[in-house]
Amino acid sequence: MLPAKLVVEFIGTFFLVFTVGMTVKSPDAAALAPLAIGASLMIMVYAGGHFSGGHYNPAVTLGVTLRGKLPFAEAIPYWVAQFIGAVAAAAAVQFIKGSATGGVPAGPAAAEYTVPAKLLVEFLFTFALVYVVLNTATAKGTAGNSFYGLAIGFTVAVGAFAVGPVSGGAFNPAVAVGAVVMGLGKVADVWIPLAADFLGGGVAALVFQSLDMGGDRSTPA
Repeated sequence: MLPAKLVVEFIGTFFLVFTVGMTVKSPDAAALAPLAIGASLMIMVYAGGHFSGGHYNPAVTLGVTLRGKLPFAEAIPYWVAQFIGAVAAAAAVQFIKGSATGGVPAGPAAAEYTVPAKLLVEFLFTFALVYVVLNTATAKGTAGNSFYGLAIGFTVAVGAFAVGPVSGGAFNPAVAVGAVVMGLGKVADVWIPLAADFLGGGVAALVFQSLDMGGDRSTPA
């Protein structure tokens, strides 16, 4: 049970820190960074709160532990998972930003990102989208909720703010095809969101199933 909770804490912390890096370091999204960051935390709490408690913050874990809701023996692994998630997110941001032609873009058309960077961001946020859908709309622990539409919609919004300038922010194979038909994308590049989005959705389902996140849970830590 604890290893599964640690994976959830890693995922939530990763997407929170990844959103911080991608928005704050982007001149086009920096003004909306606070909204994107807050929304990123919100969707990950919706997605993982029923399972791990949705801390994604060592200070929160400390507070919950001192309140007696989490044993110190579990708090330390929580901290490790959170810090690893943060470092992994920072590495991903550095890789993506470093792949841009001319470094960090100075305007909407100032940079072109590499194919690996586009594949990575499409994979990550399609993973996040399907992960949130499965946890808020199909899990017993969140059954009967009225927030799943908000969580799912904001996942797309966060992705658009964070990585839209990198890949176009499809996170949906149908959207990718529609964009090409409308002339908003290149036919030669449509394979990028198709491959990354199907892979991201598939991996999210595997994580959800392997951690048994759909099962009923007692009160989170």
